Amino acid sequence: MYGTVTQSKRYKRSAGLLLFRRGGDGGADGVEVLLGHMGGPLWAGRDAGGWAIPKGEYGPDETPRDAARREFTEELGLPPPEGEYLPLGEVRLSSGKLVTVWAVEADLDPALMVPGTFTMEWPPHSGTEHEFPELDQVAWFRPTLARNKLMAGQLPFLERLLTLLAD
Repeated sequence: MYGTVTQSKRYKRSAGLLLFRRGGDGGADGVEVLLGHMGGPLWAGRDAGGWAIPKGEYGPDETPRDAARREFTEELGLPPPEGEYLPLGEVRLSSGKLVTVWAVEADLDPALMVPGTFTMEWPPHSGTEHEFPELDQVAWFRPTLARNKLMAGQLPFLERLLTLLAD
């Protein structure tokens, strides 16, 4: 459906799941998407552009879809939803990373999230490492608000989902 970006071995690859739920007439008008706010001190206090589709990197021994499911569990602490996985294609980010995303219709209570963590030196050059959540919160958003919150490089996935649901 969506074009495949030529893969270069020098770039990292990432895969994720964009959950959506419908209300009202069941079409794109009543849709909400689940986004996660990036954790850690670099994203603290940043709302616009600080939310992302739950995703993560994977290596050559894992398929993108398997990685998307694994990363969902790692980032949210919940099993990935079952159901039809709608391919939203790939996007090459400005960093060079190639991101592949599937949409899945499912409902999830954000209060159930138990985020995975990462460790980084903070403050920089302090020699002190701290553990931070990968995502510090998840929430459902209508498309208009999601467009303002989502990281710019991931906006094509939201637009592709809305196009699929409108058809």
